[in-house]
Amino acid sequence: MKLQNISTILSSFGISAKGASFYTNSQDGPAKKSSTIDVFSPIDNQHIGQISQANDLEIENAIQTAKNAQKEWQKIPAPKRGEFIRILGNKLRAHKENLASLVTYEMGKSYQEALGEVQEMIDICDFAVGLSRQLHGLSMHSERPKHRMYEQWHPLGVVGVISAFNFPVAVWCWNIALSTICGNTSIWKPSEKTPFTAIACLKIIQEASKVFELPEGAFVLLNGNHEVGAKICTDDRVTLISATGSSRMGKIVAQTVAQRLGKTLLELGGNNAMIISEHAQMDLAIQAAVFGCIGTAGQRCTSTRRLIIHESVYKDFSARMCAAYKQVKIGNPLNVANHMGPLIDNEAVQNYLKAIKSIEAAGGKILFGGEVVKGMPSENYVMPTIAEAQNHFNIVQEETFAPIVYLISYQNLEEAISIQNDVKQGLSSSIFTQNLQEAEQFLSASGSDCGIANVNIGTSGAEIGGAFGGEKETGGGRESGSDAWKFYMRRQTNTINFGSKLPLAQGIEFEL
Repeated sequence: MKLQNISTILSSFGISAKGASFYTNSQDGPAKKSSTIDVFSPIDNQHIGQISQANDLEIENAIQTAKNAQKEWQKIPAPKRGEFIRILGNKLRAHKENLASLVTYEMGKSYQEALGEVQEMIDICDFAVGLSRQLHGLSMHSERPKHRMYEQWHPLGVVGVISAFNFPVAVWCWNIALSTICGNTSIWKPSEKTPFTAIACLKIIQEASKVFELPEGAFVLLNGNHEVGAKICTDDRVTLISATGSSRMGKIVAQTVAQRLGKTLLELGGNNAMIISEHAQMDLAIQAAVFGCIGTAGQRCTSTRRLIIHESVYKDFSARMCAAYKQVKIGNPLNVANHMGPLIDNEAVQNYLKAIKSIEAAGGKILFGGEVVKGMPSENYVMPTIAEAQNHFNIVQEETFAPIVYLISYQNLEEAISIQNDVKQGLSSSIFTQNLQEAEQFLSASGSDCGIANVNIGTSGAEIGGAFGGEKETGGGRESGSDAWKFYMRRQTNTINFGSKLPLAQGIEFEL
């Protein structure tokens, strides 16, 4: 298809280049003249527009509106709530290409990846619609005669969603699709680097609301920087904070919310490794490794950061990786022929260059890349980089949000798994092997300590059917599939006495 320019895309959603400070499912907030944030495309540094930052009064009104709406929304039967998500999914289908184009313009990922991100939104809506009829509890046998025990799940209340720039729309939808069918309302604080994609999503919500009437405040968007997110985190009317971002940010959120004994769902950093066994199918492993390393220009939480390669195939595999990298096409991500676009901004480029210096200072060796690409529409394009390193290097222990992968040699699988686990993060991991025993060992309790462990597929890219999340400094949260819906509900245990006596548990006797 022929991709449209940014003004045409914004117009297709009815978005002004001067974005308002907040949006609900039926109306836009005022566009203030002060406290504004300029938004630029990483592709060519083009000025996309300017947004207003929500002030304290607007934040207060937004939270109270969402709180009031939740009291009404929770009364709607869950399958009926699912009907709204079905309508939303269909609206996303209708806007898929335009929303993907906006994601690419504002964030810089390839158009193909942006289409995939919007498809994730559609998929989680489909999942949530079915789930709206399956919010099951359990029944238990009571030790007391003529008693029945069971558990049920109720809505939490207001859910705050703080999302990152790298997946500016999908992660929000992961949260709200499940949260909404569970009976909650939501407040969204997107990254200040990608606010216009968020505004487009609220415009789609408004469109869906014309078909299915919602209480005002069922969905709220608050634009602004980290100060807006901090105010949401401190407010005890926001029952759950679901935050995606760096481990540093997650620790601040966790401490802030814990002070009021609120709930958090944290999806934080990753330092993901792929083990390449001597029994690996090498063509498959190369393809997965390249995409895992360069997809979204290395700005995924699941990006492959480390390749742990058996010593017997290390030399050949590293040579094949370098050869494959020579074929990677870097350029404007709106051109579907290009594999990799820019980093999000100059700060990300500087972090990339600092990491290159740190690798060399620690005694590592750059095998490919390590430079900013010249002659591009902006200075945000960098070479995908391959470096030989040791796992204990400080820079290897950190998550650099850039297309840098470290090659590390191992002798036996126990050593490989130890290297894989010897980082602070625990999100995604994989092994490439045709050996069944190696695969099962990797997946066992003494194998990968990550929330995601794959065999013969890469670390990056997950289907919505499985719970997504990780351990250690990744935060422990779970989003998307499986029973992740339970994060958005409160559990209640019920016991019913249908007899004429009052026996006590544990055989305790009490009489007046």
